[in-house]
Amino acid sequence: MTTQVIGIDLGGTAIKLGRFTSDGSCLKSLTVHTPQPATPEAVVAAIVDAISVVDSEGNAVAIGVGTPGPADATGRIAKIAINLPQWRNVPLANILEAKIGIPTIIDNDANCAGLGEAWLGAGHFYKNFILLTLGTGVGGAIFLDGKLFKGSFGAGGELGLIGLIPDGPQCKSGNQGSLEQHTSRIAILRSTGKEPADNGALAQAGDIEALKFWQEYGKYLGTGITSLIYVLTPEAVVIGGGISANFEFFLPSMKAEIEQRVMPTSRVNLQIIKAQLGNSAGMLGAAKLAFEKIVNESC
Repeated sequence: MTTQVIGIDLGGTAIKLGRFTSDGSCLKSLTVHTPQPATPEAVVAAIVDAISVVDSEGNAVAIGVGTPGPADATGRIAKIAINLPQWRNVPLANILEAKIGIPTIIDNDANCAGLGEAWLGAGHFYKNFILLTLGTGVGGAIFLDGKLFKGSFGAGGELGLIGLIPDGPQCKSGNQGSLEQHTSRIAILRSTGKEPADNGALAQAGDIEALKFWQEYGKYLGTGITSLIYVLTPEAVVIGGGISANFEFFLPSMKAEIEQRVMPTSRVNLQIIKAQLGNSAGMLGAAKLAFEKIVNESC
């Protein structure tokens, strides 16, 4: 039988999980609401119940989990999860292993999304690229020479938390005026009073104010990405997350901002592209994590 693993994308509002084969085929998937309040105990109970549905016959040999915050360098502990209360140094891998009985590894959810896009999505043809996930918050992943870069302690690649406006809105990270505070769903709600999808629908209908908003949004995003390009000189910038559904409306101003701010020598043949895997990127990447770090290393 083909080796199977479970990939889990743990979010503040939903938990998405699937059972995957080594070629990325999803045999069964499920989405459940994240318990509220999302305490570690309640979330673990929800994950265990969902796994019993997705893998009722116990065919999976490993579990990968993407969590909304940095994990430790060994992939065992969820250090912080900004959108989940009471999540500080939660030994999530150990807890799930004890309850499910198979090896488990965890990583930041944006890193998992990046692994998914690198495996079967928009990053597949690039060795050096960055992924930005635009959603409730803004996450990121960095790939250098075909490998996910995580930094010395596992918390590298928090691209949404870089500084953008020195005296901008306070960020939960402790930063002020971060990229996330100007390009996340929360930022869009604060700025317009509308959800990103509503602003997108208005722009689609030709609403002048909505089109102007997305133009301004693209300028903020392009300005933030400028710093990343100068440091990393990637082959591609991949834009994912729910807000990327509005890519066509903010791409022109984002590209214009980058072209204006970045020297041509730092953006040779730079591609700015939309992610391809949609909401499945996180759980697919979590499955890839399980294959890479558990299945392949045990062979």
